[in-house]
Amino acid sequence: MSNLIEIRDMMKIYNPGENEVRALDGINLTVEHGEFVAIVGQSGSGKSTLMNMIGCLDIPTSGTYYLDGKNVEKLKDDQLSEIRNEEIGFIFQGFNLISNLTAIENVELPLIYRRVPAAKRSELSTAALIKVGLEHRMDHRPNQMSGGQQQRVAIARALAAAPPVILADEPTGNLDSKSSKEIMDILRELHSEGRTVILITHDDGIAATAERIIRIMDGKIESDTKAGEKTESDMRMGGQNE
Repeated sequence: MSNLIEIRDMMKIYNPGENEVRALDGINLTVEHGEFVAIVGQSGSGKSTLMNMIGCLDIPTSGTYYLDGKNVEKLKDDQLSEIRNEEIGFIFQGFNLISNLTAIENVELPLIYRRVPAAKRSELSTAALIKVGLEHRMDHRPNQMSGGQQQRVAIARALAAAPPVILADEPTGNLDSKSSKEIMDILRELHSEGRTVILITHDDGIAATAERIIRIMDGKIESDTKAGEKTESDMRMGGQNE
């Protein structure tokens, strides 16, 4: 595998000066093509800011970010928009569905922006909804579906255009345990098909389903381990409990 993401000395500073807040404080990170990575942290840790940087939704104060070999810092707004539309499938905690559109119309929306012809849009959207088990809900609007079903529509929307990267921000945050498991099963399946999946979460149980777990605190990476490995912090806690 080769590096999909390369971040070097990334800083994001709000209110520069005496009362500055370093949301990201010297982040160094690489993610290879095809990895399943969880970025874990509590509220205020910097994980959402890092997600915004990875997803080209915001730009850092300093540092460099290469996405699939492209220096993001040097890209213009329209080029960044193109990356967001074609290379990254976003899944958000709040679903972000359009309330007056049906499931299939919600899934088709990004394809319209990509100028995909109508027949192809319908084909891709139908296939995506079938993949997440909603073939019988295509004509339902969000208020006619459960939270888990709405999140599956959001996943179908994210994967319809076959982006190489799935960026999921607290995708199970508004769901019950059964729906959460279903969503994580879908993400694991997407990873097994070769997608790069980056999961942002505060939940250690959800993070444990990934292959690699990156913990962030106070804008810094605290640990970076393979699933099942213990961090230094874990080992210190274990020693204290003996």
